Amino acid sequence: MKLIIQIPCFNEEKTLPIVLKGLPLKIKGFDVIERLVIDDGSCDRTALVAEEFGVEHIIRFPANQGLARGFMAGIKRSLDLNADVIVNIDADNQYCADDIQKLVTPILNGKADYVIGARPIDEIPHFSVLKKWLQKIGSVMVGYVSGTNIPDAPSGFRAMSRELARRLNVYSEYTYTLETIIQAGRNNMSVTSVPIRVNEDLRPSRLVKGNFSYVKESIITIIRILVVYMPFKFFMTMGAFCSAVGFLVGLRFLYYYFSGEGSGHVQSVILAGLLLGIGFQTILVAFIADLLAVNRKLSEDIRYKLNRKGNNL
Repeated sequence: MKLIIQIPCFNEEKTLPIVLKGLPLKIKGFDVIERLVIDDGSCDRTALVAEEFGVEHIIRFPANQGLARGFMAGIKRSLDLNADVIVNIDADNQYCADDIQKLVTPILNGKADYVIGARPIDEIPHFSVLKKWLQKIGSVMVGYVSGTNIPDAPSGFRAMSRELARRLNVYSEYTYTLETIIQAGRNNMSVTSVPIRVNEDLRPSRLVKGNFSYVKESIITIIRILVVYMPFKFFMTMGAFCSAVGFLVGLRFLYYYFSGEGSGHVQSVILAGLLLGIGFQTILVAFIADLLAVNRKLSEDIRYKLNRKGNNL
């Protein structure tokens, strides 16, 4: 059995050595353990540090591509290297590497394909109340869309089987954490979580540039998840809401019209017509989006079969 531990990095020359030193040399259930560093266009000595520590595999991007693309590049290389299990851990030393054994055990026992490390979020002092609240909201939303029950969906400390890795295809450029759980759940793969420990905070998050930025990106991510993975329900709900409001506004006008005061409420007719028109068009979009979702699912199935065929050669 072969395990590859991938570490996406962006300007991590100071913290990467701490992470590499903390990685366990032996993990029960694996004959081979290799490390993979993804240098996402770093301007410092990140790649050189990886070389100095004898990291077996290094991917270098000439310019910063974002966390999601770095994650997927690592997955693709790990599959090419015939990894049986892939562990992803961040380069900021946020996670306790000794808990890798806890992550991989459900996969080795055949009880899960995807294991997410659940941090003790309420006990992390440098997480603001807003960030804790948004992380919980995001986890609930992911559970609703994917049919899973993961208490810490944004966690970057996770393990996956080779079979699951073949199915992943991240569309977002911001982060992979939520989307990959949804893809796993909607593909009927077994997803679970295990409690993990965290280390002392060494630096501020580079993904979160402030509360406003985090709120904005969280809202965009949640809306995007609904549009991409539940398009029919999302657009149908929006269309039905606009149509219902337009209908009520129209009834209001009719009430005043038959009461002899219709001339003073012409704006209601315009608003009702506008809302009903928007509602009707949005409902049509729901059907078109549903057809596109079917096409996307077919494309994902084709990609999975090609990945499986390529990795079996």
